[in-house]
Amino acid sequence: MTEIDIPELALVALVGISGSGKSTFAREHFKATQVLSSDYFRGLVADDENDQSASGDAFEALHYVAGKRLAAGRLTVVDATNLQTHARAGLVRLAREHDVLPVAVVLDVPEALAWERTQAREDRAFGRQVLGRMHRDLRRSLGQLGREGFRKIHVLRGADEIAAATIRTEKLFNDKREVTGPFDIIGDVHGCRAELETLLTTLGYGLVRDDLGRPVDAVHPDGRTAVFVGDLVDRGPDSPGVLRLVMGMVAAGTAICVPGNHEQKLARRLAGRNVQLTHGLPETLEQLAREDETFVSQVRSFIDGLVSHYVLDGGRLVVAHAGLKEAYQGRASGRVRSFALYGETTGETDEYGLPVRYPWARDYRGSAAVVYGHTPTPEPEWINNTICLDTGCVFGGRLTALRWPDRELVSVPAEREYYAPARPLAPVDSRPDEGLDLADVTGRRHIDYGYGRTTVAAENAAAALEVMSRFALDPATLVWLPPTMAPCSTSTIEGYLEHPSTAFADLRSAGVTTVMCEEKHMGSRAVIRVSRSGEGDAIWTRTGRPFFDAERNRALLAGVRTAAAKIFDELDTGWLLLDAELLPWSAKAGGLIRERYASVGAAGRAALPAALAVLGRAAGRGLDVSGLRDRLELRAAEIEGYSAAYRAYVQPTDALTGVTLAPFAVLAGAGVSYRGFDHGWHLGIADRLVEADPVLFTPTRRLVVDLADPEAERAATDWWLDLTAAGGEGMVVKPYAGPGATDAKGRLVQPGVKCRGREYLRIIYGPEYTRPEQLERLRQRSLGRKRGLALREHGLGLAALDRLAEGAPLWRIHELVFAILAAESEPVDPRL
Repeated sequence: MTEIDIPELALVALVGISGSGKSTFAREHFKATQVLSSDYFRGLVADDENDQSASGDAFEALHYVAGKRLAAGRLTVVDATNLQTHARAGLVRLAREHDVLPVAVVLDVPEALAWERTQAREDRAFGRQVLGRMHRDLRRSLGQLGREGFRKIHVLRGADEIAAATIRTEKLFNDKREVTGPFDIIGDVHGCRAELETLLTTLGYGLVRDDLGRPVDAVHPDGRTAVFVGDLVDRGPDSPGVLRLVMGMVAAGTAICVPGNHEQKLARRLAGRNVQLTHGLPETLEQLAREDETFVSQVRSFIDGLVSHYVLDGGRLVVAHAGLKEAYQGRASGRVRSFALYGETTGETDEYGLPVRYPWARDYRGSAAVVYGHTPTPEPEWINNTICLDTGCVFGGRLTALRWPDRELVSVPAEREYYAPARPLAPVDSRPDEGLDLADVTGRRHIDYGYGRTTVAAENAAAALEVMSRFALDPATLVWLPPTMAPCSTSTIEGYLEHPSTAFADLRSAGVTTVMCEEKHMGSRAVIRVSRSGEGDAIWTRTGRPFFDAERNRALLAGVRTAAAKIFDELDTGWLLLDAELLPWSAKAGGLIRERYASVGAAGRAALPAALAVLGRAAGRGLDVSGLRDRLELRAAEIEGYSAAYRAYVQPTDALTGVTLAPFAVLAGAGVSYRGFDHGWHLGIADRLVEADPVLFTPTRRLVVDLADPEAERAATDWWLDLTAAGGEGMVVKPYAGPGATDAKGRLVQPGVKCRGREYLRIIYGPEYTRPEQLERLRQRSLGRKRGLALREHGLGLAALDRLAEGAPLWRIHELVFAILAAESEPVDPRL
């Protein structure tokens, strides 16, 4: 029995003369969908599988389908004679284009047997001389396949060997999806053995030393695996020591390693190749010269055995020295290896004479996280689900590791600068603040924003782009958008869908001990940027649109600027970013109220009294209509309640007369984010704005509640009942600590949960929602998606404020603002 090993992802060319049994072999050993037959494609394009004049079109179609399969990562088998050099060259070229291995399986049977089989087939009509020519072509081909580029060649000789053959698919060397970690991925070491020992110890590894005290292994008590991104050698003081430790760990199974370009260059030198002695290689060679030949030979074998990159953890993690584009992950070709070792350059050189690297991470949209090194950077930063861990230890920076899947960064400082960098360390994506690039926000994107990670789906990005490009303010102004707000958990108290008791329980379960209960103003969310000079002032909606026409916006902002004069001095800032509610609701949402709410109320108030009058006359004639009349009377009362609910938020306004602002948070100022201040401080600033202009500004009533005090909770509940009975919408319950509040594990908690009043919810859920059967149905509402969305948008907003405060380029701020807007197009029940 002959066992044939074929990579799981490959282009397999069956090679053999007519009658050698290629189609039978393919049918027995591969799925029907994996096999592309030249005969079948001739039939597709010419309705005749034997029409040789259609071969050109048939092979063009076959190559097209094969390319689509290979691009999708599917094994593809080409069933054709493949006896001519040019035919095989097309297949090798196709394999290389898709970075897969070309494999040849040759079926070599005696010409006589092939002729016997051919004569038995009615669809074959050619002479013996044709078969003889094929056989001679086969003989010539056998010695050429390797030179033509086939990476694996299997020759099956005779019918018996073909019949006894079995196929075994083998994983590519880079496929380690089954290895799930947890991992500690370590950046470029460059001969800094002491720092590597310190980092491994910091990560919890125990060092194993040989008789001379040299570290030769490191073992973690929890079974974690170290992953080295390459560039172990050159420039640093002890490249042999680093190699000895890493080689020992790899041999013991406590680490895996990919090669760096410095290892590649060292290997070529050790093999006697002519390479330039630059970039620290002379120091490494001098250090190795002091080692015995056995160790040097082991180093050479170790480097030769390293695989360009690894796909780990079920495909969720890719490690390559210089990074790897999505199209190359899990592929095998010279092009893939070159990218993994060296990255991609623009062909230009910078002022230091070094190649300008193409910022591939900026364009990355893959679902797998790519962890790499190669390009030293001051700080590791997630960019589109990629991160560079080379923090320039050998240049006096730090040696950094990423704990996976925790995504926690751990680093230790260099003991000193061992090698002066040719150019200053710069961020991986250090493009100037040259404005925005459409590629920054289109397509599927992964964003690590410091408070968490999110994926922006392509369709949501498209929806956000529609709003942003057609309606929103200039992105230079639009530096923040308010997050959606999650409702409190559904109440089981009779007659209530939302109640303070569940709001308090929600925040208590998140570890919050003290809350601020703020009156929830029923208006339109407004974000205001106002400055001393008036330059760049703007007011926008929660979707980034200008609030009013230009004239009213200018007048409104002038009033805010005047009222904020003392606040500018108090906070020592030239501008402020405020989060507020603009009242009344009807000032901005008049059309919505008329079309969606008032029309329902008007129809009910017109129809139901007339219907009740008819029933009254029917009852006067002795007809029993009491049941129907009771139902309509209940409906009429519900309609009246519904109308009263939305009317409470409708007030006459003329231009800006009657319009007020209720600020409740100060988001940012020049060079500072105020997320770390508690809500008492934020509302204190708001109070001073109200004092400065009580006509333009409306105060926010509030109550501080200690969640450990049941009496305080009862008092807050009574306050909420009074507030909502008087027509108020309800309240927002926030962690008193402020917008940046976190739980015991350092994770963000909900910035606030809304608890809406019984009558206000009649606007949202309909006039009859308080009926017991309706309430029971509504209590089944699912809140998980809404809560997740609120927390994600909150984190994105905080990150945008952080970047704004640090003076980050506009594109880095805008990608977060854009992500908030994209999240708003996710399918969530709008009533929540």
